[in-house]
Amino acid sequence: MSDFDAIDSLLASLTPQSALPEARVRRGLRERAGLSKAQLARTLGVSPSTVTGWETGRDPSGELRTKYAYLLDGLAAKLAPPAPQPADGATAPPPALDENTTSPAPGPAADDDMDDVEALAAPEPCVLCGQPACHQVAGFPQHLDPVQCASTAPVPDTPVKRSEGRTAKPVKAVPAGRRAPTASDADPSGPTAAAVAEALEAHEGDVEAATAALVKRAIPDAMALLDETRRGGRYAVVAHPWIPDILRKQSARGADQIWEARPKWSRPELPAGRHEATVLDINGAYLSALKTHLPLGQLERTTGNVHDRRRAGVHLITPPAWEHGAYLPNPIGNRDEPGPLWVTEPTLRLLLRLSGPKYGLCEPPEIHESFTSGATESLLEKFRITLKDARDTAIADDDEVTLEYVKAMYSKFVSTMGESNYNRELYRPDWMHLIRSQAFANLWAKALKAHDAGLTVVRVMGTDELHVVGDWRRVFPEGRGVSEVKVKDVYFVGAEPADPAAAGQTDEN
Repeated sequence: MSDFDAIDSLLASLTPQSALPEARVRRGLRERAGLSKAQLARTLGVSPSTVTGWETGRDPSGELRTKYAYLLDGLAAKLAPPAPQPADGATAPPPALDENTTSPAPGPAADDDMDDVEALAAPEPCVLCGQPACHQVAGFPQHLDPVQCASTAPVPDTPVKRSEGRTAKPVKAVPAGRRAPTASDADPSGPTAAAVAEALEAHEGDVEAATAALVKRAIPDAMALLDETRRGGRYAVVAHPWIPDILRKQSARGADQIWEARPKWSRPELPAGRHEATVLDINGAYLSALKTHLPLGQLERTTGNVHDRRRAGVHLITPPAWEHGAYLPNPIGNRDEPGPLWVTEPTLRLLLRLSGPKYGLCEPPEIHESFTSGATESLLEKFRITLKDARDTAIADDDEVTLEYVKAMYSKFVSTMGESNYNRELYRPDWMHLIRSQAFANLWAKALKAHDAGLTVVRVMGTDELHVVGDWRRVFPEGRGVSEVKVKDVYFVGAEPADPAAAGQTDEN
């Protein structure tokens, strides 16, 4: 074979990629068809998070791209309005086209809640106008296009709210003091209980084998639960954004440049005498840390000593001097090198709070540069509460299988959302650092609470270990709940006086 024959053979083997419309057009087609992300995901054999990525700018490849393009072309054809019949020989105008696609332009942008839309097997009366509707919204039959309801006035107390560029979904009227049920009212913890029952049955009641199987599937199950609890969410999340170099590992086994402020502190000098120290275990540290300000979109760079509380991300700061190391750990952890460092939002907010008038423990940190995005503290709240409730139920029922399964779901969820081969659905190393840092900040806050209550803080370690001397039960509730602590160990610190008689004489004086 000649060189040119080889080149021709190579060119012949290449298959051109199927063309895809812009991300906003993809979403518009799906929503106008009344399809949820879950429906598309099941059809294409992917997760709803993957569909979210495609609708926010990420493109599939290979056979999956071909299937997705075929589906979108089919939706465009199905949704194309019939050509109007010309009247009196007049020529009908062509349908409006979006500037970047040959399919008809989508209608008003739908709310993020449109995942609650499902197609009905048979038309049912619309809750607004009573005419047959082919879709249901949050469990209620409705027309997706308000124009279809224009011929009949809405029922009382169900106004169709309108805002520029988008149409809010009508809600069925309900008695005063009650709210209309939504898809989120369904128990999202159901799949968790079902997975445990299925694993126990598959392993014939072998608790260890069932637990091992559940822990092995914890990552995909956590992502599925996240998708379920995000249904109807107000915020669109970018699952695979552009990431600045500071958040990328410097080598295969190295780390990125973000400092998480993990505490590793021991009290340099103990009170005189021998004392009983209690090691308190902070329950569900990472689970509680899911409640933190997380950036929604792609991080954007800013400079200057300014902090916007409506945004979150990572910040290059010069930390303030810490002069309280004799009885409290430094909020930024043990750091040998002086000068600026990259910290996360929870660490920065902790430093700003401690420098404020309420505490006055340090000077404010100096911010040099930031990578942030618009943020919310409630992004993972439904996900967190679902896992917390499942954990509480498992503890009450003495169900160690579910308890280990739930723990694996939230801990592996946090640890694999960065540069991991185990979770391809979510690539947010910024979130990973922020959640971990929030756990460290929560532990530091408990150390401060103990100190302010008169306890002697002996050690503060990792995410969940607080060593104290004194009556800690008057400060912290004891138990296994996430708002409680449990005893991990008890030991003695300090030394008895060499001459007890002399010590007693000293005490009397």
